[in-house]
Amino acid sequence: MTGIWACSRESSMSFTSGLSGSLKEKKRLPVGVGSVTVISPLELIRTKMQSQRSSYRELSEVIHSAVRNEGWRSLWRGWGPTLLRDVPFSAMYWYNYEKGKAWLCKHNNIREPTFAITFISGAVSGSIASIVTLPFDVVKTRRQVEIGELQAMNLSSKASSSTLSVMTKIVAENGVGGLFVGFLPRVIKVAPACAIMISCYEFGKAFFRKHNQERLLTSNT
Repeated sequence: MTGIWACSRESSMSFTSGLSGSLKEKKRLPVGVGSVTVISPLELIRTKMQSQRSSYRELSEVIHSAVRNEGWRSLWRGWGPTLLRDVPFSAMYWYNYEKGKAWLCKHNNIREPTFAITFISGAVSGSIASIVTLPFDVVKTRRQVEIGELQAMNLSSKASSSTLSVMTKIVAENGVGGLFVGFLPRVIKVAPACAIMISCYEFGKAFFRKHNQERLLTSNT
């Protein structure tokens, strides 16, 4: 998901270079919505495999049954919470990453960020974004798991609750802390993933930029 945002963000930066900050974010918003829409069925598959320990054969039967009974829209169960999780996550991640990277460069009196700086900035910004958006991840997971439970009881998945009602139910049953269940595993997963992704991304971008500049200089001589 973050990789899609990285590529799309780089492309949109040139397209929105003449716009103000707020207009840039508005122009990039469809990128996030589109990414979530593409990824949402894969998120559903992953969640069901983890929660039910399903094999690929069993999962295929569940998906076919859901599509047959409820239509293709059932594959996008949890799209709303996923949207509320991933779009703010990416916005916070990139904002904090750029701010953190600039601060570390200034603190170390260097112009170009090192691998360590991008790694640290990515890990910290990913941790912050994952904690803030965790409640929506909890809601998304619960709603996606619902489809299997409802089918097991021969109930229509149309009885599924809205995002707000699910959050209210979680708070009523487990308190506010229930919205942050899985806090540590999520941070342990997201922080290194974001750090590795952005470090490799920045390293590759710098490498190919330098390579293209050298090739251009060579061709002009």
